[in-house]
Amino acid sequence: MAERSFAEEVKSLRLGAGETFHGEGILAITKALLQSGVSYVGGYQGAPISHLMDVLSDANDILESLGCHFESSASEATAAAMLAASVHYPLRGAVTFKSTVGTNVASDALANLASGGVRGGALIIVGEDYGEGSSIMQERSHPFAMKSQIWLLDPRPDLPKIVDMVEKGFELSEISNTPVMLQVRIRTCHVTGSFVTKDNVRPTFTLRDALENPVRDVNRIVLPPASYLHEKEKIEKRWPAAVDYIKRNGLNEIMPGDVSDIGIICQGGMYNTLMRALELHGLADAFGQSRLPIYCMNVTYPLIDDELLAFCASKSAILMVEEGQPEFLEQAVATILRRADLQTRIFGKDVLPMAGEYTGAVMRDGVGKFLRAAKPELVPGGTGAPSGDNRLKAAMAALDGQVHARPPSFCTGCPERPIFTAMKLVERELGPHHVSCDIGCHLFSILPPFNLGATTMGYGLGGAGAAAFNTVASKKPIAIMGDGGFWHNGLVSSVGNAVFNRSDMVIVVVDNGYSAATGGQDILSSHHPNPMRNTQNAIETAARGVGVTWAKTITNTYDLKTMTATLREALTSQERGPKVIVAQSECMLNKQRRVKPKIAAAIGRGERIVRQRYGVDADTCTGDHSCIRLSGCPSLTIAPNPDPLRKDPVTQVINSCVGCGLCGEVAHAAILCPSFYRAEVINNPTGWDRFRHRVRATVIGWFQARQNRRLEARRLAVARS
Repeated sequence: MAERSFAEEVKSLRLGAGETFHGEGILAITKALLQSGVSYVGGYQGAPISHLMDVLSDANDILESLGCHFESSASEATAAAMLAASVHYPLRGAVTFKSTVGTNVASDALANLASGGVRGGALIIVGEDYGEGSSIMQERSHPFAMKSQIWLLDPRPDLPKIVDMVEKGFELSEISNTPVMLQVRIRTCHVTGSFVTKDNVRPTFTLRDALENPVRDVNRIVLPPASYLHEKEKIEKRWPAAVDYIKRNGLNEIMPGDVSDIGIICQGGMYNTLMRALELHGLADAFGQSRLPIYCMNVTYPLIDDELLAFCASKSAILMVEEGQPEFLEQAVATILRRADLQTRIFGKDVLPMAGEYTGAVMRDGVGKFLRAAKPELVPGGTGAPSGDNRLKAAMAALDGQVHARPPSFCTGCPERPIFTAMKLVERELGPHHVSCDIGCHLFSILPPFNLGATTMGYGLGGAGAAAFNTVASKKPIAIMGDGGFWHNGLVSSVGNAVFNRSDMVIVVVDNGYSAATGGQDILSSHHPNPMRNTQNAIETAARGVGVTWAKTITNTYDLKTMTATLREALTSQERGPKVIVAQSECMLNKQRRVKPKIAAAIGRGERIVRQRYGVDADTCTGDHSCIRLSGCPSLTIAPNPDPLRKDPVTQVINSCVGCGLCGEVAHAAILCPSFYRAEVINNPTGWDRFRHRVRATVIGWFQARQNRRLEARRLAVARS
């Protein structure tokens, strides 16, 4: 079960020649793949291309009807290695994953692929997860493309251009025998628009043809002496072929303008933001007509010297718009101009930030600085104050110190929250431990209210991150790992490594049933059957298969007593070697997506449905707020104390509660505080339900009225005193 279903949207992938497609960029990319006659597609989900994987999965019947094989890969390395099918055979293949972490994982396969080269078109669609919405380290794909000499496309966020670059990307790959990387930012993935479609194309040479007619060319394998020849071939044959194709097909675009003595060069992905900035300066309209000439690099590697020189030759100054650091493009453009003895002045990171996302406001200010330096008469007020105002800065200054930062946290009812609640409770008994974290939702445990975790080194590397602490001490290191990370890399790199080296650590595998952090895609251990995949493979079985002897599976993480006792047992065990705890409960988001439609349908049919909700008795609550400090659930907040003699605010449960029970009761027992109560919400109640409700309301109402009289008497007493 993915984050969302594209079952309706994928119907547009069947459109034929001359019809019009309307939709998102990720759907346009998929349609372009089908129009290109792709033979196979693989990938690993991650921002911002998770939805591309979901679209491909939902469109699997369409792909199969065209003879295209789609595979959800175990990791980015697995996906990249799929492209080996295009090394010897004229098979077009595409893979997708997030960058830069995904590209790093896939680097071994990609480097080998780029060295030996390809015969069929090989397209790598990387989600450039950069900027304010990113959850990873801030790096770029560009240096990887330069390192391995993989051609890098950065399409302008416009559906016809995106589709054209996918189709041309395959042709570029085949003509230059080089894999091509298509870089898509979130702007590209989710931009909406339309384009005129073509017919979907079945591969003329199929995967079956390749299997039944095997080909082998030892010169394409990265092994000396062939590996030395690959580098020479890249420079003497592949690079010139790529440059020639890019020029002949006009992959880069020049937008003319009436202000001819200055211009702007931009990455294709930054074009829309640049146009908005120019519009704010009165130098462009909303339809893409700019007064300043623009050279839009839909191909950012390799650069086309002739095109750059022709664009810059008549200009006194140009602005290089390049998001991220270092300034690879700016340095390369400067080198090209100076080698040609062209003295056009280059602006770039001197007027735009060296690092950080180029939002509309950032781009507006940077363009303004460029204009004031290069052609001040274009700026209202000449060399005066910068365009725009400081309302945002003033608002932020007013809020500073008044509003607390809100750290990212677990969702309401998340089954991972009780795991870390248990860790905090055990910490009270045994003291703090070194905790090695991992990539995934569970990484939120490093933030309040849990404040657990010291490092995170990569997906599935929680155990490996604690490997150095394999020494005799009074305390054991704790490693956290998700089920997605376990299957991605952790089984070998963390668990197997700990077994091999007899590491005396505790490894907690958070098993919520999905690759939850990337949108809820199924994995090997997903608990529900999947008609396309082999699921329901137990994590504990796999861990024991590589040599773990101490392993326990907890099937209900909300059982705080069992969770705490198992952690305590693992941390105090005298048995040497890794201790693996598999903590199971379904991701609450996916559970709600699965259960809510069923409940709504049942209610619509008139069936009796009982749902649990939790609340706090304000008269009993002491204001200690341990429920919040040991849970942090977003459904918990504070409210004024109804007792005029007590000042501390009480805890309140708001309507987002999903009834997981962690904050107060699990089953029938109060866990943290007796002020919590469990209520049952009944839809389509029976006559007996209604009778019981009337009796209860009468009795409770009598007690409430008596309590209200007492509180009113207290209030009057306080007022008189």
